[in-house]
Amino acid sequence: MLIVNADDLGRSIAATDPVMSCHGKGRISSASAMVFMADSERAARLSRDAALDVGLHVNFSEEFSAASVSKSVREAHDKVRRFLKAGKYALLLFNPALTREFELVFAAQIEEFQRLYGRPPSHLDGHQHLHLATNVLVQKLMPEGAKVRRSFSFRPGEKGVVNRSYRSLVDRSLARRHRLTDYFFSLTDYMTPERLTRLAALAGEADVELMVHPERPGELAFLMSDAYAEALSGVRLAGYEAL
Repeated sequence: MLIVNADDLGRSIAATDPVMSCHGKGRISSASAMVFMADSERAARLSRDAALDVGLHVNFSEEFSAASVSKSVREAHDKVRRFLKAGKYALLLFNPALTREFELVFAAQIEEFQRLYGRPPSHLDGHQHLHLATNVLVQKLMPEGAKVRRSFSFRPGEKGVVNRSYRSLVDRSLARRHRLTDYFFSLTDYMTPERLTRLAALAGEADVELMVHPERPGELAFLMSDAYAEALSGVRLAGYEAL
């Protein structure tokens, strides 16, 4: 099974509309929505009307652009953002002084998603993959049994031993509490028919997620191309709800 998941739904009109266009053409099978953002309300209405499978794109790094965010949530979010943006490896560190803020910001986004969509998210992932920040994992903020995006998958030799070992450790930790796909890739690495055909073959024997960003012109053009449709023509395309 192949899940083609579009990130950043609701972040802005410029992010939402290409996602909905791709869904309308059958080029994606699910999306991840940001809440407390400029287009979150409209994106929720559009996706509900289109019966799009939508999960929560947890945001710990980008300022909330909606006006209707409580002072307490915004202040907690700002503290978390400053910590995670302080350095390249900040997500690897556990900050005991921010446990309350992480918990508050995560819970507020879950609650807002349920208000907008009338149901829990079909899956959880993170803007800039920060759902894998150490505070999130150690505090066990994501509900047990939830469908969660795993770390990127790489072929042997693509990354160093330390990088691969860390990702493997994270995935094993996730798998103890959550439901994961077998593999996770980004469209940026598969934007040729030949590479996409190889990915499609893998999806014939395993559960694979392909992350896409239709807001990016190059990705949108490829997603809408005949070559993309042909490469995936024999694959079972499904949303996270089917995992």
